[in-house]
Amino acid sequence: MKYSGFLKEHSHTLMWTLRGLDWLVLVLSCWAAIGWSIGASSFHHNYMVAVVVASFASFTIYPFFSIYRTWRGATKMEEARALLIGWTSLFAVLALLAVLTKTSEEYSRLWFGYWYVSGLLGLVLSRFLMRGFLGFIRENGLNSRRIVIVGADELGQRVATTLLTENWIGLQVAGFFTDDESPSLSTFLRPIPILGDLQACPEYVRCEKIDQVWICLPLEEEKRMRTLFQSLDDVPVDLRFVPDIFGFQLINHSVSEIAGLPVIDLSASPMDGIHRVLKAIEDRVLAAIILLLISPVLAAIALAIKATSPGPVIFKQRRYGINGEMIKVYKFRSMTVQDNGAVVKQAQKNDARITPLGAFLRRTSLDELPQFFNVLQGRMSIVGPRPHAVAHNEEYKGLIGGYMKRHLVKPGITGWAQINGWRGETDTLDKMEKRVEFDLYYIENWSLWFDLKIIFLTIFKGFVNKNAY
Repeated sequence: MKYSGFLKEHSHTLMWTLRGLDWLVLVLSCWAAIGWSIGASSFHHNYMVAVVVASFASFTIYPFFSIYRTWRGATKMEEARALLIGWTSLFAVLALLAVLTKTSEEYSRLWFGYWYVSGLLGLVLSRFLMRGFLGFIRENGLNSRRIVIVGADELGQRVATTLLTENWIGLQVAGFFTDDESPSLSTFLRPIPILGDLQACPEYVRCEKIDQVWICLPLEEEKRMRTLFQSLDDVPVDLRFVPDIFGFQLINHSVSEIAGLPVIDLSASPMDGIHRVLKAIEDRVLAAIILLLISPVLAAIALAIKATSPGPVIFKQRRYGINGEMIKVYKFRSMTVQDNGAVVKQAQKNDARITPLGAFLRRTSLDELPQFFNVLQGRMSIVGPRPHAVAHNEEYKGLIGGYMKRHLVKPGITGWAQINGWRGETDTLDKMEKRVEFDLYYIENWSLWFDLKIIFLTIFKGFVNKNAY
C-alpha cells in the first residue's frame, strides 16, 4: 500500500501528541476534582498555581521514567506500570513541595485524592485509546515497516517467528537473505521467501523500499557482517543487529551507551540510578510502617523466648548481601544450639535443636520479623532473593549456573521463590535450582508493582508453609 510509511516519518509528532494529551489529562482531571471536592466550576488562584507547577514538573518527571519511549512491542501492563510510577512520583513531588512551602493547608485533601485517581485513570485510558488507534492504522498498512532478515538459521527464524506472532507491532517480514544453499524453514515460516544471498541484499533493499535490515548472523561471522555493512552504506535503511545471545543466562540485558561507546549489558543489576533510589525509599518507608505496627508482637515474642529457653533473643547469621558483601542478618532465636561455621546443617523435620516455641516461630515465619531492622539499615530489602548461608553459597555456586547472580540485588525477607512454595529445606539440588530459577526471574522482571504484588501474596502464601521447619 502506498501509504504504508505515512506515520513512520512522524514519530516525533506522535510523541509530542502524547505529551499534549498527558498535559490535557492533567488539567482536566484537576478541574474535575475541584468540582467534585469543593463544588467550584473554575480554577481558584491556589489551584491554578498547583496546575502550573504540576505541568512544569511533569515535563521533567515523566521522561525520567521513560514514559515517552516507544511502546511498540511492549505490553499494555508495562506501559500502565510506567504511567503509575510516573504519576505517583509527580504527586509525591507536589505533596513534598506543599509541605516545604507550608501551603498544604490551603488545598483540599479530598481534591488532591480525586485528582490523583481521576488523572491516573485518564492517563491510562488515553494511552490505551491511542494504542487502539495506532493498532487500527497499522492493520490497515498506515504505520507498518517492511523489514528483511539477514540469516535464516535458528536465530533468524526465531526472530521472524516472533515478529509474525506479534504482528500488531507493525513489522512486516519481506523475506530472508542467506548464503546457505538450502535453508530449511519451519512450516510456520513457509510464507516468508528466501530472497537471495547476502550480495543481493543491498540492491533488493534499495529497489523495494525496505525500511529496516535485521542482521541475525552468528557472532563469529564478523567478516561477513562488516562486508554487508559496507555494501549498505549508500542505502537509506535502518540496520539492526540481533546478537545470538539467547543461549546465555541473562539478567537485565539491554543495550546502552557509555562515554559514546555502545555496550550490550548481558548481566547487570536492574536497580541502578533512579530504580535504586525508588527501591530504597520503598524499603525504608514500608519497613518503618511495618515495624511500628508489629512492635507489640516483637516485644511479646522476645519475652516468650527469654522465658522458655536460655540464650540471646536475637540470633545473628552471616550471609552474603548485594555484590557478595558479607552482612549480618537478624532472626529470633529458634534453636537451643546454632551452628554457623564452615559446614551448615539446615533445619530438618523433627530437628532436635529446635525449641517448641522456635518450631512455631519457624512455621509461621515470625522468627524472621527482626529482619525489618536489617531493611532499615540498608542491608536487606523487603522483597528479594532469600539470603543463604555462606557455606551454601560456596557449595552451590559451582553446581548451579547463574547462582551468584542472586547477589546483583539485596537479599529480601520475602521473595518470588518463597510465595511459589520454594522455601525451607533444600535437601536436593533440584530444589535449590528451582529456587534460583524463581529468584533470577524476579531480578530480571523487577518493578515496584512486582514488589507490591509479592508483599501482598506473602500475606496469604508466604508466612505458613509445610516446608518451613
